[in-house]
Amino acid sequence: MIDEEYMRLALQMAESTQGQTSPNPAVGAIVVNNGNVVGMGAHLQAGQAHAEVHALSMAGDQAEGATIYITLEPCSHFGKTPPCANLIIEKNIKRAVIATLDPNPDVGGQGVKKLEQAGIEVTTGVEKEKAYWLNRYFFHFIRTGTPYVTLKTAASLDGKTATNSGESQWITGSKAREDSHVLRHQHDAILVGIGTVLQDDPTLTARLKNGANHPIRVVLDRHLRIPLSAKMLQDDYASVWVFCSKEADNNKMELLEKAGVSVFPCSTSSVDIKEVLQTLAENQVLSVYVEGGASVHGSFLEAKAFQEMVCYMAPKLIGGKAAPSVIGGEGIASITEVPHVNIRSVEHVGNDLKITTVYKE
Repeated sequence: MIDEEYMRLALQMAESTQGQTSPNPAVGAIVVNNGNVVGMGAHLQAGQAHAEVHALSMAGDQAEGATIYITLEPCSHFGKTPPCANLIIEKNIKRAVIATLDPNPDVGGQGVKKLEQAGIEVTTGVEKEKAYWLNRYFFHFIRTGTPYVTLKTAASLDGKTATNSGESQWITGSKAREDSHVLRHQHDAILVGIGTVLQDDPTLTARLKNGANHPIRVVLDRHLRIPLSAKMLQDDYASVWVFCSKEADNNKMELLEKAGVSVFPCSTSSVDIKEVLQTLAENQVLSVYVEGGASVHGSFLEAKAFQEMVCYMAPKLIGGKAAPSVIGGEGIASITEVPHVNIRSVEHVGNDLKITTVYKE
């Protein structure tokens, strides 16, 4: 149980950096000598020192003969920084405890192998599930080459996102909205449809009390109807990327590009979800937070192009056929084709419920 306790501390270090290390994973490390924590560290930003470097630097001479706890297998190759496996060996660490191996099949296991060849005792798989969940965006991207997609909804208990007159502010409470902004901060991109832009004119930034990283703002806009006066085009918090059809107006495209917008025409007369995700992947977007309306959610559901769904449910009943539901579109005809999700957690956020589900492809 001692290993688990120290690894949980390393995971806490890593969790504190979620949203600021992409495209790198969030990693924490703890150095323990004779029952004392003598060093700790986390990877803070891509291109900067890794967690092991910070922890070993703090430990100094006390690293000799110590145990290091790391949430992800130490790198064994030269990238933007030297290999951490080499540093662990140089510091005469006696034992290394690792939560998860590197998901890249070309390098996974090489860090462990290098440590073992140097005579260091290695234990893997400690708090593996927690470590995987922490870096699920990174693991999914490495494994599939496509971004990890989280669908987010805010609805009444009967699944309505607005009243029959279209009023939606606010169904859920302030705590749920604040929690949603944490998720914005943790994703590389936030995605909506043009309907949301025209109706709400959102900024799509991550608003947290102590500051936040703002995700790339992605709009699905087949006919380039986004107005040049849209709020998100008036600030420089984050880039705005618009995906349109191949038949979209070239003049409007030029105007948007002059306004600093990146426009991506799809190869068809529609906006294909999988083509959008592939383009995002090619631009090193590892995770996408979908806050679109019912139509956009319906498109992702029909394409089975999502990994997670976060539902904020308010203790309210709206009712009515005309009141919009969480997911629109044509829907799925056969029950055998319906995607099954596993409920990962149910928790109270203020007066609302937050239900997190994972789609097992």
